[in-house]
Amino acid sequence: MHENSAASETVPLPANPTAPVAADTMLLGVSTFGDVDLDADGVPKHHARVLRQVVEQAKVADAVGLHSFGVGEHHRKDFAVSAPDVVLAAIATATEKIRLGSAVTVLSSDDPIRVFQRFATLDALSNGRAEVILGRGSFTESFPLFGQDLADYDMLFEEKLELYDLVRSQKPVNWDGRTRAGLRGQMVYPHVEGRLLPTWIGVGGSPQSVVRTASYGYPMVLAIIGGEPERFRPYADLYRRTLAELGKEPQALSVHSPGYVADTDEQALEEYYPHWLAVRNKLGAERGWGPAGRGEFEAAADEDGALFIGSPETVAAKVVRLKGTLGADRFEMKYSSGTLPHERMMRSIELFGSRVAPLVADRLADMPAKR
Repeated sequence: MHENSAASETVPLPANPTAPVAADTMLLGVSTFGDVDLDADGVPKHHARVLRQVVEQAKVADAVGLHSFGVGEHHRKDFAVSAPDVVLAAIATATEKIRLGSAVTVLSSDDPIRVFQRFATLDALSNGRAEVILGRGSFTESFPLFGQDLADYDMLFEEKLELYDLVRSQKPVNWDGRTRAGLRGQMVYPHVEGRLLPTWIGVGGSPQSVVRTASYGYPMVLAIIGGEPERFRPYADLYRRTLAELGKEPQALSVHSPGYVADTDEQALEEYYPHWLAVRNKLGAERGWGPAGRGEFEAAADEDGALFIGSPETVAAKVVRLKGTLGADRFEMKYSSGTLPHERMMRSIELFGSRVAPLVADRLADMPAKR
């Protein structure tokens, strides 16, 4: 381990790891919320055990050559990860090349200065592999937990993003707002080595969020968890158009969606469905949705849907379509789903890296010749 770490220190850091990639390239990663699965007796596993499993899953992702591994933040019983940066620091010691990011960090209920400090520290310890995805979060448990008022939902994110951007510049910070005391010329440490901290903004699908992301010049992650990915084309176009109109440098566009890979389409659908259904109906009951069934699932899993489920060939075809319809530079598959077993998640990650990624690369390489 010490030899690997010493060797990696000689590798130059990328000047901009969030820049757009070539038309025949797509970067693939995976992410998880640390969903709590069941032990052999059907009892939910202890959070501690699930967290250790996440590290094992990241090791597989690194071994099969995936580009990135993301860990989401939640504060509820069915997800084990509440401190993504700590989990990612553990993963950094067990992996060598894979990029390490949050998916997402709920900036609205956090301290933007501490977010920067934690991920700058992770970046140093991982030899430049850290990145943070900032978002408002579709779950709201963190707001009352940390004493925030949901009535301030928009204002909290806007002010904290403004402060985070100033801190990220690694220059003295002068700032006033309503969410905390002002700052006068303070520096925030540690600084990031060789570049600014790679930072994305996660967007669920509102034009205002897209324009705000472009106004800061940050790369954007489209969280597509329902509907047809092609319907998000106006947001991708708006993002790139706004960057250009504001004189900002082009930035990468990533897509984040649920998925699962097995040897065949039938196997993937049958293994994933009961876990998807349980999660969908649990969250649906909390949010006032009607119950789901097989029809909704199969519609979401078909070639036009938001679930990237199937054989390596089927999943690769859906990923390649994202390049054509959205111009996506990266795709990150959320591979965990409720009580989906650890062993099946490990196999899905392995197939995604060893089978899906090469298929995507081959098909993208062939596309220019077909035009």
